[in-house]
Amino acid sequence: MSNVPTDRQYLSSHEWAQQVEGVVVVGISEHAAEELGELVFIELPAKGDEVVFETQFGEIESVKAVSGLNSPVTGKVVEVNQELIDSQAAISDSPFEDGGLIKVEPAIDSGLDLLLDHKTYQAQLDGS
Repeated sequence: MSNVPTDRQYLSSHEWAQQVEGVVVVGISEHAAEELGELVFIELPAKGDEVVFETQFGEIESVKAVSGLNSPVTGKVVEVNQELIDSQAAISDSPFEDGGLIKVEPAIDSGLDLLLDHKTYQAQLDGS
């Protein structure tokens, strides 16, 4: 069973959002990282780019597949985890701690209120 931290919210497509000091850290869940397997490439937006709730903002590629990354928040990218461009290991090894992809300054209508809480997301993973 995948670890589902209680301190963040989720999209049903397995991205997470964690509000920290006025910005939203975005990543993918442990479940998504496990499903993807060995990662080989990631494409992320640039600092200053706008991301839109439930809209693709990048791609992640594994030896098995290429998957779109959907934003759990609308807003402006204020930081990109550049280390992940060279090595995606942190996403696989520690998706909730070191695998944060981008930080977003949320818009007023950010969509955060539409995200799943940890219990709802866990239930989705459990198939209930």
